[in-house]
Amino acid sequence: MTVATAALAIETTARSRQLSIRQTIAMAKRSTYEIARQPALIAPSMFFPIFFAVLSSSSFSRTTSIPGFPKVESFMQFTLASTIVQGVLFGSVTGAAALATDIEIGFFDRLLLAPTTRTGILLGRLAGSALFGFFQSAFFLAVLVPFHAPITAGIPGALVMVLSGGIVSLAIGAIMSSVAIRTGSAEAVQGAFPLLFVLLFFSSAFFPRETMSGAYKRIADINPISYLVEGLRALVLEGFTFSAVVRSLLVPTLICLAAILFALKELRRKLAAL
Repeated sequence: MTVATAALAIETTARSRQLSIRQTIAMAKRSTYEIARQPALIAPSMFFPIFFAVLSSSSFSRTTSIPGFPKVESFMQFTLASTIVQGVLFGSVTGAAALATDIEIGFFDRLLLAPTTRTGILLGRLAGSALFGFFQSAFFLAVLVPFHAPITAGIPGALVMVLSGGIVSLAIGAIMSSVAIRTGSAEAVQGAFPLLFVLLFFSSAFFPRETMSGAYKRIADINPISYLVEGLRALVLEGFTFSAVVRSLLVPTLICLAAILFALKELRRKLAAL
């Protein structure tokens, strides 16, 4: 009887896990379709970073000769990494804003009342953001690489950059989802985005830290976005090295794990308040 009970418990656990996975996949599909059905929201995150990269390349082309600037073929090659990070920062807000909208209209509460996995609601939404981040990263590379922005690491390096872009999107999506869960307001999510944009500009995204001085350099030294960008930039400028791959993947992964844990904590807090 004990063996039969244990076997039944194992089977029940396995079925529950499979159901949770299916529900998470279903939520991820919904999130992805939701993003795809809103071209007016995703277009700025696709084309503004490219416009900014072209404008920067034209305006700052002579800065590549100043002391401390790394050896590059063009400023476009230097800014390729920051374009990916900038784009996924824009794009990741879309999914979090959609989550906040679900909370505002009551759909989120209906999901909580249904027999669905609680973590799957959040992870499914984040998976949609990550998929969009992969797509954005690949799109930016496909558009910009032909314009004097070669990747020294080649195709393997490009694949790592796409993977890193997806992880960054997942991390930022988790951070912004925490804001969405706590406030339940799409406006609050949109309002928090400028803070990320300020962090981007106070980093080494557009100029190397070796060319900075004073307070700007001190801020860039402690800014995690500096290390996100520099990891990707190492693949573009240095080649496919162990150090470049680790920097490209480790930093965003650590930020991603911390952000997801915080988002799950916010979700548990909301559930406890119901």
